[in-house]
Amino acid sequence: MDNFQKEIDERANLALSNKFELLVFRLGSDLNEEKSELFGINVFKLREIVPMTTITKAAGMKSPLLGMANIRGQIIPVIDLPAVVGCTPTTGLNLILVTEYARSTQAFAVESVEDIVRLDWSQVHAAEAGVSSRNITSIACLNSDKQNTTMALVLDVEQILHDVIPSVREVKEGDIKLKEFAIKPGSVAIVAEDSKVARQMLEQGLKAMGIPAKMHNTGLEAWEQIKVMAQQAKEEGVPIRDKISMVLTDLEMPEMDGFTLTRNIKTDITLREIPVVIHSSLSGSANEDHVRKVGANGYVAKFEINQLSAVIHKVLEEAPR
Repeated sequence: MDNFQKEIDERANLALSNKFELLVFRLGSDLNEEKSELFGINVFKLREIVPMTTITKAAGMKSPLLGMANIRGQIIPVIDLPAVVGCTPTTGLNLILVTEYARSTQAFAVESVEDIVRLDWSQVHAAEAGVSSRNITSIACLNSDKQNTTMALVLDVEQILHDVIPSVREVKEGDIKLKEFAIKPGSVAIVAEDSKVARQMLEQGLKAMGIPAKMHNTGLEAWEQIKVMAQQAKEEGVPIRDKISMVLTDLEMPEMDGFTLTRNIKTDITLREIPVVIHSSLSGSANEDHVRKVGANGYVAKFEINQLSAVIHKVLEEAPR
């Protein structure tokens, strides 16, 4: 029992050390290269893995949505994940990954599950420069063997759900309850978000709020930008808030996660007055507890624009000026 509790505690504290666990699975052969790639999602998104079950397809429902399944009394949409990424299962769709994403529960049909791998976010690299698929957010190096590196393609769950089960296509100014945001003229929000669709929605939302922003794909990119602007503020003899109004960050990101980015800001005497809001699909009390531990000023689960607007408004009102 003690070992079991220790394992739970270790997993809960991974996020505070720039680490995470990746569920690695296969979807079948690539249609072009005829090889079976490894894919992955963060274990924090996973509720359970169950064998393929009966799926009911409603009239008019189209691929890649397979239909609805009754899993432990809950009716859940099931998405054909191989169809999403362009793979053909060799042995069929054998397993269902039940995931909790922000405020919704959905399932993904896969061919097989390989492993759960514990990684540092520095082992994960942004994929936009080298991978053309819109459904891949990053590439994870699963081992340290440079001669024979095993890699997994990390799926952009937000993009997939946006395409398959769209709830929000865009953010418009009329969608937001108007507020006055306490922002110094000339200052900008630093945004860190690796999902392309989430980044686009945040950019639209901040624009509708009247908050100028600089967008970044990873926590490390955002951190480097913050350091450059901090140096500029020092050279000009002005407070850092004259340059940076706030930081809005995701949690799961290649190279540096949102917890590490937040901790870097809040432990730096010249930066700690910058308000930090964490905006993540990883909801739950454990993550909210971690948010408090690293000193973030606010936390909101993706993606409801007025809730995000309210949290940003509250954080900026309370922050020193």
